[in-house]
Amino acid sequence: MSPEIPETRPDPVDAPVVTTTRGPVRGERRADGSCRFLGIPYAKPPVGELRFAAPEPPEPWTEPLDATAYGPTAQRRPFADVTTIPEPTIPGEGVLNLNVFTPEPAAGPGEGLPVLVWIHGGGYVAGSAASPWYDGAAFNRDGVVLVSLGYRLGIEGFLHLDDAPDNRGVRDWIAALEWVRDNIARFGGDPAKVTVAGQSAGGGAVQTLLAVPAARGLFRAALSVSGAVTRPDGPEVARAVSRLFTARTGRPATAAALRDLSDAELLDLQDLLTAPGPDREGLPPMLSLVPFADGELIPEPVLDALTTGGAGAGVPLMLGFTAHEFNLIPAPGPDGPPLPALLGGLGLTGDRAAAFAEAYADTEPAGHFGQALTDLTFRAPSLAVADARAEREHPTWLYQFEWNSPTTGQAHHCLDLPFAFDLLDAEGVPAAAGPTPPRALADALHRAWVAFVTDADPGPDWPAYTPATRTTRIWDTTPRTESDPLAQVRRIWLGE
Repeated sequence: MSPEIPETRPDPVDAPVVTTTRGPVRGERRADGSCRFLGIPYAKPPVGELRFAAPEPPEPWTEPLDATAYGPTAQRRPFADVTTIPEPTIPGEGVLNLNVFTPEPAAGPGEGLPVLVWIHGGGYVAGSAASPWYDGAAFNRDGVVLVSLGYRLGIEGFLHLDDAPDNRGVRDWIAALEWVRDNIARFGGDPAKVTVAGQSAGGGAVQTLLAVPAARGLFRAALSVSGAVTRPDGPEVARAVSRLFTARTGRPATAAALRDLSDAELLDLQDLLTAPGPDREGLPPMLSLVPFADGELIPEPVLDALTTGGAGAGVPLMLGFTAHEFNLIPAPGPDGPPLPALLGGLGLTGDRAAAFAEAYADTEPAGHFGQALTDLTFRAPSLAVADARAEREHPTWLYQFEWNSPTTGQAHHCLDLPFAFDLLDAEGVPAAAGPTPPRALADALHRAWVAFVTDADPGPDWPAYTPATRTTRIWDTTPRTESDPLAQVRRIWLGE
């Protein structure tokens, strides 16, 4: 059953203290007996000379650090005026912090609990680990430690700069996972039983980490929820984005030129970079500031590494998407390009366009653009990864979330998260899922996540994905498994 997010006890005598490798932290005990430790720094604040540098361990401290409130967020403004997931913006410099939710900190040596490390979404330019949708109450109830982390976003995290290390946001993820390795046993977790997970950009982060040699050994399993990995992806694309940045802003793409700008000034430059325009030809259609293959930290494009290389070999992976991720995005109005031109820009021409129109004949043409974005960004790439891993006998489980929200009539982006976290009573859930989302669906989906984090296998009701069966879990009012329900997506987008 869905827990009410427990309130904390006011008695400071009961406040738990855990000594990390850098110093002690004081958290708070909740009404159900579990504990949370919020805003723990895993790296120094990325300001001044460190703004565009690789993360460095925080300075040690001796007195207990107050860890009873969420720390600063890298998000300085939300992705939109209204977002499906409530995503608080918290000011402050120490944005490289994380939160630990645990049933009970470790009192001494003993077998630790499985750990879920959560990376938030937000298109790599927004999002917040302080969201109430990421509370660890239900996972704690079911014997799992949950860690959520913040990381550098946008220009600070992902713009290629000639005088700074690339993929700084990726380096932040690795630094946080190293903190988990070194400290989570003190919070009751087992560093050998870590599952890294995330949604949207966070799901892309999970797939990226599978392709990063420096992340090997930091987690034993991976869970990519609506993972967004862009193509094309490589140093030449990253340099093209940097050249576009300079052309549009007049600023050199260097840390020296950007280090002393205010957050507002940097966001204004970011808006100029990411705006649509004809000079974006050859660049990814939506996301500009994203992880990319730099030849060092990320040796090759992530999707290539996962589909043609050996990345992630032996690491159990659960991945999937909602049926209508971006279907709510309308095609441009009468002054914009015609729909065939828009679809052509996404690669749908000739026979493929005809096959797409036939496959979605029951969908209003105005909805074809959003469906094409859904397929191109989420469903086809994840399907390609699942197929490639299955051919190599890497343990893989694929799903599609199909329950339609009564507020939109669709299984839209982010809708699955309150079910997976078993937080149907959290702030913002009724607006996304209606007043009475199905309890049985949350029970089943959350139970599968707990099983996967605990045993690296979601359980007997969900067989692994294989070339012979292509078994896919369908999350709906009555969950079920089907054999290759996404065959038309494969034919249209992958040519198989």
